[in-house]
Amino acid sequence: MEHPIGLSIRRGTKVYPGTVALSNVDFDLRMGAVNVLVGENGAGKSTMMKVIAGVEQLTDGKVLIDDEQVIFKTTEDAAKRGIGIVFQELNLFPNMTVAENIYIAREKTRGGIDIDKTAQRETARALMKRLEQDIDPEDLVGDLRVGQQQIVEIAKSLAQDAKILILDEPTSALSAAEVEILFRVIADLKRNGVGIVYISHRLEELIQIGDYITVLRDGVITGAQSMDGVDVDWIVRNMIGESGKDFAKEIEHPYGDEVFRAEHVSLGRVGGGMLVDDVSLSLRKGEILGIYGLMGAGRSEFLECAIGRHPHASGQIFIDGTQLKTKTVSGRIKRGLALIPEDRKNDGLVQILSIRENMTLSSLGQFTRGIQMNLKKEKRIVADFVKRMTVKIASPEHAVSSLSGGNQQKVVISKALMTDPKVLLMDEPSRGIDIGAKAEVFRVMRKLAADGLGIIFVTSDLDEVMSLSDRILVMSNGKITGEFSRETATNTALVEASAIGHKTISKNKESA
Repeated sequence: MEHPIGLSIRRGTKVYPGTVALSNVDFDLRMGAVNVLVGENGAGKSTMMKVIAGVEQLTDGKVLIDDEQVIFKTTEDAAKRGIGIVFQELNLFPNMTVAENIYIAREKTRGGIDIDKTAQRETARALMKRLEQDIDPEDLVGDLRVGQQQIVEIAKSLAQDAKILILDEPTSALSAAEVEILFRVIADLKRNGVGIVYISHRLEELIQIGDYITVLRDGVITGAQSMDGVDVDWIVRNMIGESGKDFAKEIEHPYGDEVFRAEHVSLGRVGGGMLVDDVSLSLRKGEILGIYGLMGAGRSEFLECAIGRHPHASGQIFIDGTQLKTKTVSGRIKRGLALIPEDRKNDGLVQILSIRENMTLSSLGQFTRGIQMNLKKEKRIVADFVKRMTVKIASPEHAVSSLSGGNQQKVVISKALMTDPKVLLMDEPSRGIDIGAKAEVFRVMRKLAADGLGIIFVTSDLDEVMSLSDRILVMSNGKITGEFSRETATNTALVEASAIGHKTISKNKESA
């Protein structure tokens, strides 16, 4: 079935100072269909969607609706033509209710004067029912978990009765059950003729839901067709010019002596129970140790205990056979530990600082002489890391918030490596970055290990832990429930080990 074209971009070009974000792009958005848009971070996806939504304007080229050129100077201009967008970064007011957020700046009124809060509440309640969510319209958004806030963002766009709906990473914070609900809503929108643009880094998800696909690389379209015959390898080749099977090629190298050891590490849970329950493990120089488990298994909390974020945790940490007496983060960084946190935006970066300032934040001591900074040395080393980590930037002096997710992750890794660690702790290092950036991060991990660095990384992705790890531990309910070599690890074995404890509860219920 051929779907009609509702909006087109012709020879679209967008230039920022020092960067060409889009170059002569031709794009057709088809109605009653899911138009998948994919590409590396910084490929131009978000820029193109911002042009369609009225956030940005083209430097050159045209946007057409029904073969008529349109110029959207604001999001309000685009909304009047039936275009709605759900941004990846949530745009909500935490101190306002769900209903108030859904109708912010376009409130329902009585006679154009008083806000009709009752009408807003009832319409919001109907939207939550449509999205199969038990969320009270009177709840404060700040009290909702992130996945529920994402649902509120989607409800805001549905309330506009958009003819074209742009969804930028809509499932990044959703549970599996919420993703299924969203897909049912998308199917309903398609039946009603809505044209949907869908951006995601989850390639299997794109293949499942997409009708048409457009691939961007460095601001240029490298592939565009219907989803028929498209597989993950096709997407990856068009995104980065190589197969996804080449991502984590092993670099043969010998392991060294033990560099890290944890003994009987435990961390209590507020209200009772254990987040980390008597965990002991060791790591050798040049080894990549993967820790797999479900959300809430205690993986992240163990890394936080190791780096010193929980000084009240019990147990011992050893570096090169010597027990660390210090329990502070700064003290453990000085002894050779570094952490790449799961939430890079809030825990890994200071968004108002520049790329240079973020990179050197954990190693300022090496750039100071007395009370003065050696800016020349700092800039030289930052330039070296930008080149080494292939960070795509116009200038190290630009705000780190201007970078794509993948490039921000490279800045966080650079910041950690500048402390000259012996052990690198990486919590979900590929979360929220595109397939190309993942490939680069994985190659960096392999190279660092080959150079003798010990790496412990946490992931909930089976493919990642299987392809990257020299050895795998599985955690469940705060405990280590399985250990596997690369040769003995299987998907089935890892999943079964990650369910230990949960299964026991289930059996007990059945026997009861």
